[in-house]
Amino acid sequence: MIGDVVQAEGAPGPTLVLHRDRLPAGALASCAELTVVRRWLERTGRGGIRKLALIGTSADPSCDLDYRFVQCLPDGFDFRTGCGHSLLAAVVGTGRPGAVRVRAVTTGDTVVCVPEPHGTYTVRLERVAATADLLPTGRPADRLGGLTVSIVRYGNPYVFVDARDLGLDSDHALFAAGPPVLGRLIAVRAAAARLLEMPSRGALPKVAAVGSYRPGRLSVRAVTVSGWHPALALTGGVCLAAGTAVPGTLLSRLALDSGPSYEACPRAARSLRLDTPSGPVHVSTEATAERLRHVAVHGKRARVLERAVPLPWRIRVTA
Repeated sequence: MIGDVVQAEGAPGPTLVLHRDRLPAGALASCAELTVVRRWLERTGRGGIRKLALIGTSADPSCDLDYRFVQCLPDGFDFRTGCGHSLLAAVVGTGRPGAVRVRAVTTGDTVVCVPEPHGTYTVRLERVAATADLLPTGRPADRLGGLTVSIVRYGNPYVFVDARDLGLDSDHALFAAGPPVLGRLIAVRAAAARLLEMPSRGALPKVAAVGSYRPGRLSVRAVTVSGWHPALALTGGVCLAAGTAVPGTLLSRLALDSGPSYEACPRAARSLRLDTPSGPVHVSTEATAERLRHVAVHGKRARVLERAVPLPWRIRVTA
């Protein structure tokens, strides 16, 4: 069995991409087999790989590829979450030219990766949804851990907290925040997991603090499985942008607070800059007051670190 190691820019680590056409039938479903693969990666100096992706020709005639994702956790694996950076890594790993339409089997979403000049991609989540349906609790705001939060689901579910409510009055303070703030966000995430009846030790929901400090942009810092995210998950940018289209959410309020340039944009096509610890992320939405059509993240990159890595031959990865 062989795989490719691909790093998407902004991801906390590389993805091991397994090509289904090279493998026996079945589906990244055995924790025992995955544990062997994980231990082999650690023994061979690849312990930083915590994301696994299976890619192959789609069973859906409207899509080019099917993509399945597994997140490695400290004590196991999460089969329920999605990862936009790993999806892009998987597409780049295939070497397919032109726009690639991907069915994300884990989440049921359709994602299109469109090549741009200078080697970048626009990654567009195409899921038409009523804006009210993006709120898992049915409310634009909830109280968790003494904080007002907005829980939004467009792709992965996210819990968003106003950074100023955490005492962070600048992007510098947000990006320099240490363990006390991280601990509060982890506690909020755990409370949201209970509210949404999700496993408290799983990867979902995600959590991020968002601030409006400069005109025309938002600052965001998110938490990943192992601590602070070095940038922002691609799914986080997508979900945040989607949340700005939902009236009454703190994201909608913060986007409007960011300045008249956002308010003046037509709702049908709004763009927003998100500042992260590793640099800016550009997102856009196409929406009406009641319906979201798609969200895109622009200027993303990925590169192949290793080709045709030989993995233990006894492991059966199934689809």
